[in-house]
Amino acid sequence: MGMKYHKSMEIVQKELDIPITPEELVTESMNNLKELFLKCDTMPGAERLIRHLGNHGIPMCIATGSSSADFALKTHSHKDLISLMEFTVQSDDPEVKFGKPNPDIFLVAKSRFKSPPASSKNCLVLEDAPNGIKAALAAEMMCVMVPDPRLENIPPAHLVLKSLEEFSPESFGLPPF
Repeated sequence: MGMKYHKSMEIVQKELDIPITPEELVTESMNNLKELFLKCDTMPGAERLIRHLGNHGIPMCIATGSSSADFALKTHSHKDLISLMEFTVQSDDPEVKFGKPNPDIFLVAKSRFKSPPASSKNCLVLEDAPNGIKAALAAEMMCVMVPDPRLENIPPAHLVLKSLEEFSPESFGLPPF
């Protein structure tokens, strides 16, 4: 969903009228998700893009709606790619007051670069979640969405792709492949 996990579980519990508390739902769902998180793969085209940008010295970070614990599980087998990031920001970072669709996480990320961009408009966000696109636009950043193909309502983004394999870096002033 792109928002803080507990908040999303409150919505799920309420909308589906699940007869347990949101806290119990979080606990149960997290137990089920741990196995799946350990099997997370990168999106098609992500590794190529990250390595390309890294080889050209383009500063990158990850600003995720996942908690630190979930992020560690999801990325445990991708440490080589994560090492190409200048830093990561997770939803439970103390400076992130509100989750996506609020722009907090992206604004925190922008401020943490060794050489912070002069303007948010100089930042490019790659997102797969509607709330992430809303957050990027609220932060006045350029955004590319690669949605799950099952997603019905795709919010406006600067560019929507079926896969990162379709991404052309030069379209955003980055070195071409």
